[in-house]
Amino acid sequence: MPLKKTKLPVSLLALVVSGSALAGVTQDVEDALNFYHYGKNGAVKIDLNYRYENVDQDRGPQKTANANTARLRAGLLSPTFHGLQGYAEYEGNLAMQEDFNSTRNGNTAYSTVADPEKSELNQLWLSYAGIPDTVIKGGRQRIKLDDDRFIGNVGWRQMETTFDSVLITHSNQQLFGLTVNAGYIGNVNTFTSTTENIEAPILNISYKVGDYGNLVGYGYWLDYTERENYEKSSQTYGLRMTNYQKPGDALKLSDNYGVVYTAEWGHQEDYGHGATRYATDRVNLMGGVTSYNFTFQGAVEQLDGKGLNKTFDTPLGTNHAFQGWADLFLVTPRDGIRDVSGAVHAVLDRGSVVLTGVYHDFTDDTGRLHYGKEWDFQATKKFGKHYSLLAKYAYYDADQFGTDTQKIWLQGNISF
Repeated sequence: MPLKKTKLPVSLLALVVSGSALAGVTQDVEDALNFYHYGKNGAVKIDLNYRYENVDQDRGPQKTANANTARLRAGLLSPTFHGLQGYAEYEGNLAMQEDFNSTRNGNTAYSTVADPEKSELNQLWLSYAGIPDTVIKGGRQRIKLDDDRFIGNVGWRQMETTFDSVLITHSNQQLFGLTVNAGYIGNVNTFTSTTENIEAPILNISYKVGDYGNLVGYGYWLDYTERENYEKSSQTYGLRMTNYQKPGDALKLSDNYGVVYTAEWGHQEDYGHGATRYATDRVNLMGGVTSYNFTFQGAVEQLDGKGLNKTFDTPLGTNHAFQGWADLFLVTPRDGIRDVSGAVHAVLDRGSVVLTGVYHDFTDDTGRLHYGKEWDFQATKKFGKHYSLLAKYAYYDADQFGTDTQKIWLQGNISF
């Protein structure tokens, strides 16, 4: 696929320069801003995220997309009063360059960058923590369970997904390290600033198995109540055992060596308003080693598919984090998907720099139909507690699914 030249935006150059300057911000200055921190006595929270995204696809009528966007979240957390606490948060995204299809702006001549120029009430919730080891939270809220594969906030996109829901979290480390999340979701406020109606009980139970990791059992019953979304309805049950959440996690074998692993199985069937009867499975296996500042992983994730509306799907998950950052497989193909991947992570400069490289090979769930392969790379740099820069690249080389796709991201973040 011929690569097209991409001009680095002037605004990003300014950001890189200012990012270098921010590295010199002293701890004293950061401590002076501590009143912004999310805390029990009330706080103001501010998150500003600038991103340049370029999407270049080889086939099809779409023009190359260039998106310059800046997203602001501003929230106010109340003080705690007799176990009660409230939070309200605004979210708005500004498109400074709109040569892209945001899914809401009508620019369908361009490739998709799903960051619409919208503003909304992102969170509005009330919590109660007056029962020992238990928090009850109701309202519009962010929910992230396990690795976000089934329930997540799609945090990579500028606008995030939140849920109008009630969530009860009980965590008792004296009782077998047990954490229970039980809740009900009534509306999904998506990352494209739309609302989907749903009736969804959710249950996630996690048990800490000493230093060996967490054993998780879960059930999610998603019943979409609008006709256009009926076939997204499903019921899912699964078991997960893992000791890995982020680079650096490991079961230590010695001071400088360790192992990481995940073993997970899920089963999904039709449910609620879903008219098509089906039953599918998911297998997710990962193993790896850590050596000094490096983590080496090999993995396979398979989502089965048996035809139209008969695939294992995760409509409430943060799917960008799985099966390639080029986002060719946000929805499972009708023949399912098997993703065999290898990854290397490096955590450097006392944890302030993280480098990641991933290779994917994609087939259908039988391994006979080759979809394509993908290379992903990412570098992040933190400056103290509040500032970070990111560069990210994805290239999908199509075989029998989709089209060659290149994506480039450059990002800067300020968060208090």
